[in-house]
Amino acid sequence: MAKKQSFGEEAAQRKGTHRRMAKVIISTKTTRNKYAFKEAMVDQDSVQEFIKEKQS
Repeated sequence: MAKKQSFGEEAAQRKGTHRRMAKVIISTKTTRNKYAFKEAMVDQDSVQEFIKEKQS
């Protein structure tokens, strides 16, 4: 069975609220010469900006 599809302003508002997210894992070297990993959920459009911020 097909899902019921709604049209109009209400459907457009619901569709706009869904954001595409990406999980980004950043590694950092600790003082004990081991690596620590941190996870972050970021908007898919701003992944490259987030990585550049964390690298510097």
